[in-house]
Amino acid sequence: MAPDRETGRGERTPAGATASSRPRARLDQPRPPRHRILPEWDPEAFGRLSERIARFLGTGRFIVWMTIVIIVWVLWNIFAPRDLRFDNYPFIFLTLMLSLQASYAAPLILLAQNRQDDRDRVNLEQDRKSNERSIADTEYLTREIAALRIGLGEVATRDWIRSELQDMVKELEERWDGHREHAVFPAERSRGRDVEDR
Repeated sequence: MAPDRETGRGERTPAGATASSRPRARLDQPRPPRHRILPEWDPEAFGRLSERIARFLGTGRFIVWMTIVIIVWVLWNIFAPRDLRFDNYPFIFLTLMLSLQASYAAPLILLAQNRQDDRDRVNLEQDRKSNERSIADTEYLTREIAALRIGLGEVATRDWIRSELQDMVKELEERWDGHREHAVFPAERSRGRDVEDR
């Protein structure tokens, strides 16, 4: 019995509901494309087309052309020979066509508005980020200018040096005058007077 167990552990074969002959899918390779019943289309191309139609529906040209078509339709179905009329007085077919046009125009306009809202949202986000960068740059420059002003406050300017030198000259003159008055030797006093007379 022991040899049977050892051989059974090495190789396991699926049994029951999990046993199937289909090949296992590899995870390192993409799946093959499925065949679809419904036709596929590019949503961007459809969105661009809907925007073009919505833009045309919102122009005066469309209103003028639609008014001309309705007037021609009504006049033709009133004044044309009876055999050539295709929509008699209550104009039911005209009402159906206008309803059909409105039922297609409304979703196309909504789709165009949704696409425009998405674009506006992206633009607003970019503007917000740009404003944040501008504010950060402005704050940085403000701090730098404040630091420069503080630094310039500590720098010796030409006027400040001139005023300091003038103060030192006055102080030295005052000291010199005080020393001359208290001179020990009379020769120094007379020499100081001669200098002042000159």
